[in-house]
Amino acid sequence: MKFAAGPLLALLALVPAAGASCHQEGHTDPVSLTILHTNDMHASYLPQEAFWVRAEEKPLIGGFRELAFAVDSIRAAHPASLLMDAGDVMTGSPLSDRSYRGADGGLLIEMMNMIGYDLWCPGNHDFDISQENLRGLVRIADFPTLSANLVNDSGAYPLGNKPYVVLERGELRIGIVGLMMQRLSSEVIQKNLAGLRVLSPEETLQRWIDELDPQTNLLIALTHQGYDEDSLLAASVTGLDIIIGGHSHTRVTTPAIVNGVLIVQAGSRAQNLGILTVTVAEDRVIEHEGRLLPLWYREDRPKTQLSRLIDSVRTEIDKEYGEVVGVLRDGWYRRNRDGAVGSFITEAQRKAARADVGFMNVHGIRSDVGPGPLTKLELSEVLPFRNALVTFQLSGRDLRSVLLHHLEGETSIIISGVSAQWRREPGGTVTLLAVEVQGKALDEKRMYVCSASDYFVGEAKRYIGMEIQEPIFLEQTLYDAVEAAVRAAGVVTSDVPYRIERVTK
Repeated sequence: MKFAAGPLLALLALVPAAGASCHQEGHTDPVSLTILHTNDMHASYLPQEAFWVRAEEKPLIGGFRELAFAVDSIRAAHPASLLMDAGDVMTGSPLSDRSYRGADGGLLIEMMNMIGYDLWCPGNHDFDISQENLRGLVRIADFPTLSANLVNDSGAYPLGNKPYVVLERGELRIGIVGLMMQRLSSEVIQKNLAGLRVLSPEETLQRWIDELDPQTNLLIALTHQGYDEDSLLAASVTGLDIIIGGHSHTRVTTPAIVNGVLIVQAGSRAQNLGILTVTVAEDRVIEHEGRLLPLWYREDRPKTQLSRLIDSVRTEIDKEYGEVVGVLRDGWYRRNRDGAVGSFITEAQRKAARADVGFMNVHGIRSDVGPGPLTKLELSEVLPFRNALVTFQLSGRDLRSVLLHHLEGETSIIISGVSAQWRREPGGTVTLLAVEVQGKALDEKRMYVCSASDYFVGEAKRYIGMEIQEPIFLEQTLYDAVEAAVRAAGVVTSDVPYRIERVTK
């Protein structure tokens, strides 16, 4: 049996398989089921360039039109099938910000209705706009929303979510339990999680397995927590058959097996459709085959109601977001935290907030753009979040502590306004040799004005090692600040005005 790459899986694969399942008795003849799955689509309803293809003119891949065509074709050949999504439908294109039936991004769910999804579990980015907006998305969905461990303070399910569903396909009764990541509070702005709690995924899943096991022939966990976490989950429970996962954007080309549980995930941005076919007999999976189907774009597909809707929305968004706001001389690529894109964005927000120092989390930059004209659409894909700018004060002594926290922990942040030289000592500690703020030596007694996004401020303990005191929330967003800076520059260069450099002597 082949396993997906990764040292954690290699270790967990050695865990002895769980004993024979005690699923619903009475079913003996082998029955096949085809499970179609997506995850982390991030509002990618349109195809994108396959940037990894080594050709001057790169082909297009993905999008909801190709996804629908693939789903319809497979369903025609395999009527006993399920289509499910493992979360993060939102955030990645302007369609997430367009209101439909009372919810921003509602058209994404409507398109999923048209494709014929059977169920989904929300992800952390489905909270990006607000908790109420997610409730609106759930109301639009014609399919169940599953999240067994996402509850309110009373233990109820407050978002229209259900802990599980039991679906029938032919002679099979299939129990599916939804699960949210345990660390949701570190992935979402805190105000969007008010009144919510995330219960232990392992304990929650085992409780529902024990209840559903006698009623079903097959048990599936639909999760949004990440590939490694799914592997640990599989090793921690008994009676589970399959995990359909999301969050880590992992392309699992061949199903992994941990503790007898099949684990799959389909990458991201609707570029692949996951296909897992299982044969069930004696209430257990006796055969399986899994793969990813690349959704290569073809212009000659027949027109459908969905494709006409996609074309209409695309025309509206292109009209609104097609404006060129500037030119990138060398392109923006997220290769490292000292690159041009991170430096420009962090410096733009620092200047917009009139701050001495700017902070940015690397993972808040979501897309690359090649050299040439930069449109509002491309910039919105680089910065798809509605993050507000925030200012706060840190002393010079605090800034020194932040630098040490950043360098010793290799945190994924970008710092603007600060130049420094540092050395790593033989024991691994970091020594700061010189630190300047705005070209002047750091004054440990002075208070410096700093800027960051509201998300960064909420996660400040993780990013800079301390909580932010008395933050001031500005009316301007990070996106607005960067767009204004691009327009003002006209041609954006790759200059990095502030560098934090390691020296070896």
